[in-house]
Amino acid sequence: MLENCSKPNFSPAQASDIMMRLYDLTTSQIHPLPSYDDQNFYVSSTNGNEYVLKISNSEDSKNPTVIEVQTFAMSFLHENGIPTQKGIFTVTGQLMSIHELDCGFGLQKYLVRLLSYLPGKIISKVPLTPQLLYETGKMAAKIDKVLQKMEHPSISVLDRDNFNWKLSNLPALEKSLFVLDGERLQEVVKSVIGLFKSFVAPKYPYFRKCINHGDFNDFNVLVQPDNNGIYKICGIIDFGDMNSGFYIHELATAIMHMMVIHPNPIEVGGEVLAGWESELPLNNSERDSLYVLVLSRFCQTVCYVRQSLLTQPENEYLIMWSKRVEHILWDFWKLNKEHVEITWFHDAHLQLF
Repeated sequence: MLENCSKPNFSPAQASDIMMRLYDLTTSQIHPLPSYDDQNFYVSSTNGNEYVLKISNSEDSKNPTVIEVQTFAMSFLHENGIPTQKGIFTVTGQLMSIHELDCGFGLQKYLVRLLSYLPGKIISKVPLTPQLLYETGKMAAKIDKVLQKMEHPSISVLDRDNFNWKLSNLPALEKSLFVLDGERLQEVVKSVIGLFKSFVAPKYPYFRKCINHGDFNDFNVLVQPDNNGIYKICGIIDFGDMNSGFYIHELATAIMHMMVIHPNPIEVGGEVLAGWESELPLNNSERDSLYVLVLSRFCQTVCYVRQSLLTQPENEYLIMWSKRVEHILWDFWKLNKEHVEITWFHDAHLQLF
């Protein structure tokens, strides 16, 4: 995880100055938007347009090529019918710029981009109907299918072999187990890592490769009501966790995050799975590994959020979210693989047929 000192802390006045100097835009309204380890500002300009000014943390800012490919991917998806943001060029024709600032931890470099603004509510703010969960699974699959067609000279930077949040890197979680010392959940995480190594890893030759969005969570899925008042997905944002992985990783990540925001978490899997399989039916190895991979994503989240709390102990959002994720992981683990699979695959069959 990133250290606290790497998260940018620009003031609204400094952000407005960037808008003027780089984009020749006068700010009429500006306020911060939620972000885990970057800094985002909603900006309304006097030209009547809305934007998101995104300032990457200092660690990610050391890898501008990765961010360049992420920005390119957003435009590529947009051109292929996926509702994503697009990068805005500076007055000198650049999509990215570097700014140095002392955010209280010494002078550091931060990469800045201006993106188009997508209106809508985050998905956790509306009722998670079966249809919306189905659409979530379908959208996740469509994104990965489109990304498979993307070509870029630096696409190999998405391999990100040492990226903690890449699901295939679950064994790296062993270095973070100390955050659960003395707690029963530590044994659960150890057991899941063991299952991953012995049960899932041998199946990797049979998983289909792709490029993952990598972070299909409630903050990154936007919805709006249609003319009948039914909420539909209207935007997918934040491609900061993009990595070369496998289709099944994206599905597991989407299910895990929808479970966290649903009042009855176990019900989520079948509906998201049905939406996914309407685009990309799973093969036998992928299907057999889904339960353990969802558990794996829960374990990553529990440990890495706990680790973040070591440097942000008063972050009320992280505290609340951590407790919710830990509670669901414990209950989910107790259900066992057979019970979960019967529920999910039965529900998915009903949704599809």
